[in-house]
Amino acid sequence: MSQAETASPTGTGAESGAGPKARTGTQGRRPRNLRNPLRSSCNPLRTLGLLRSEVGTTFRRHRTYALLAVLAAVPVLIGIAVRIETGGGGSGGGGGPDGGAGPAFLTQVTNNGLFLVFATLAATLPVFLPMAVGVVAGDAIAGEASAGTLRYLLVAPAGRTRLLLAKYASVLTFCLVATFVVAASALAVGALLFPVGEVTTISGTRIGFGEGLARAGLTAAVVAASMVGFAALGLFVSTLTNSGIGAMAATVGLLITAQILDSIPQLSGIHPYLFPHYWMSFADVLREPVLWDDLVKNFQLQGLYAAVFGSAAWARFTTKDITT
Repeated sequence: MSQAETASPTGTGAESGAGPKARTGTQGRRPRNLRNPLRSSCNPLRTLGLLRSEVGTTFRRHRTYALLAVLAAVPVLIGIAVRIETGGGGSGGGGGPDGGAGPAFLTQVTNNGLFLVFATLAATLPVFLPMAVGVVAGDAIAGEASAGTLRYLLVAPAGRTRLLLAKYASVLTFCLVATFVVAASALAVGALLFPVGEVTTISGTRIGFGEGLARAGLTAAVVAASMVGFAALGLFVSTLTNSGIGAMAATVGLLITAQILDSIPQLSGIHPYLFPHYWMSFADVLREPVLWDDLVKNFQLQGLYAAVFGSAAWARFTTKDITT
């Protein structure tokens, strides 16, 4: 019998001879309803896993521990300095309506250790805290590129937009953790070195210690929120270069430039548009009642910076040629 006859299309040979070509049809295709949900590019579990991985990576680095340690040491240094200067005695002076943020808080530290939280946040907010945020934000994308790991993150598959959002979320998490590390350290040192009790507000009224503690927590949250716009700016800078050190230096340079511009009276017309202009408005939390005008302006300005530079970072990162 010839081979043509044995390979009849209706026989067994046709079925077995179809081989891989036949299985490329409906037989070899996995039904859609049986597809693994974890493989979906829009799956929230995958997004949550990516976010958890980025936050974990940020807080596993020795540099992050060093930054947090420096920030935690600032309240210790301020508390010891005030203790030595005053000998632990009360210096009097109620925070009047004209009290500023830094000096007015420092004069109250010896009377109530809770004021060390406000004084330390006032001392770290202009320089130390945003510099730490600038280092983390500037290194978010550029650091991965310089280390040669950015391409592997995108192969995962993570997706550029989702990876950028995860990076930004990890930077914001660092902002929150860093701020509350400063506040917690200041609270512990203040309670250890000075008496605690009722709080005299900047308006001259007195509130209970519990409410004062809540105001301190709200102040820390306001300070952390003040870093939102600057973090987006740093993330945008990080997408412009493949050098992590260069991105960190540029971000810190922009911080210093904005601070200098904000201190020049002749440039008062642009001050309301500079991201650090309303940073010290957190002092209004310690007024009775709380003054929300500058606080709301600060939140709006930070949201504007986050929207503008976040969009710029997305536009740059999604079109960037990733070679490393």
